[in-house]
Amino acid sequence: MYDAGRVIAGLLIFLAIVTSPLWYRLVSGAEGGPPQLPLVTTDTTCVAPTPYMRALHMELLNSWRDDVVRRGDRVHIGIDGTTYEKSLSRTCTHCHSNKAEFCDRCHDYAAVNPYCWDCHVEPREAQ
Repeated sequence: MYDAGRVIAGLLIFLAIVTSPLWYRLVSGAEGGPPQLPLVTTDTTCVAPTPYMRALHMELLNSWRDDVVRRGDRVHIGIDGTTYEKSLSRTCTHCHSNKAEFCDRCHDYAAVNPYCWDCHVEPREAQ
């Protein structure tokens, strides 16, 4: 191998460029992991356990939408037998009323743009 020095230098430059986002985040001290979301409510129950809601709330809301709009089913029965109204505006945003601090921070982190507010009225921010 006549150009071993150039090949090794090229590989090192390539690795530096490919891993630069990781190094930048480490050097800049950027927060890692999902954001810590504040829960501004006195309610202690939710329609589903927290790990389920973190991972699958979009599927739950889509199934609620289908149930309400297509079948007229407006009642959700939780795991513990508690009944909830299938409503984003009256059930979910009752506890998660601070959209900017709760919904938007997580959706921005996940780089998703949900279309919930195309039809629903955005919750008023808690003062």
